[in-house]
Amino acid sequence: MSKHSGDEALHVSHRPTLDEATLVLAFSGWMDGGDVSTGTVSRLVQLTGAQPFADIDPDPFYIYNFPGSMEIAALFRPPVQVQDGLVSALDLPTNIFYAKEAANVALFVGKEPNIRWGRFGNCVLRLAADIGVRRIVFVGSYGGSVPHTREPHLYVTCSDKRLLPEMAQYGVQRTDYEGPGSFTNYLMTQAPKVDLEMISLVAEIPSYLQGTNVSCIEAVTRRLAKILQLPLDLDALRVASTRWELDVSKQVDQDEALAAQIRKLETAYDDQLLEDDLNEP
Repeated sequence: MSKHSGDEALHVSHRPTLDEATLVLAFSGWMDGGDVSTGTVSRLVQLTGAQPFADIDPDPFYIYNFPGSMEIAALFRPPVQVQDGLVSALDLPTNIFYAKEAANVALFVGKEPNIRWGRFGNCVLRLAADIGVRRIVFVGSYGGSVPHTREPHLYVTCSDKRLLPEMAQYGVQRTDYEGPGSFTNYLMTQAPKVDLEMISLVAEIPSYLQGTNVSCIEAVTRRLAKILQLPLDLDALRVASTRWELDVSKQVDQDEALAAQIRKLETAYDDQLLEDDLNEP
């Protein structure tokens, strides 16, 4: 395996042939509620048949031994499995780039770096420019007030204001936010410096659910496939989404307080949708 000349942490096995392509990013951690970020892009890897071609060495970018209580330290330490007195698995972070030349798309699934954002960002941006990427799209998610029976809201942030009208046709809303930033916020400030466009698409998903949200992964995958103009077979994902929603609804029906809360969320969601339709020019 050869190393990319930009940084020894970036390992490149081969250079795919792409032209004005899109690189889609997913990060576990800060913006991966319901596993929608990593789940969506991992599903795109599967559906497109994209193959790995590069990775970023995790060692320089993550804190494994964070001082503090066991609850805090557990957030940083890599998961381990020990069976019958032997270590069977140690789950260190991975950061892998994939490409599908026929679709003119590159995909990345990794973990948001704890430290050295500048160096990690350089690995992403230099590789993107080197393989013929023109646009970077980050897919993220966070827990909000959307009920599981409705489509997740999708919010957009762009590195250039001229990209906003283009994204409006996909039914996304413009982001208004002030608070703790993410690595992708940083990356968006750096992308224009190397003549790359960057778009962030963040889904608002139900905050009252824990674990992988199959329905939101399906919804975001479907919307992203449209944006990327990828003709994907999503039938299996739709079936899994429907089954997941039915299972969740059965559990909700057994909790009267939660069911009442969700009915209120549905009413607020539908009222806002109606108001938005009435306000459209």
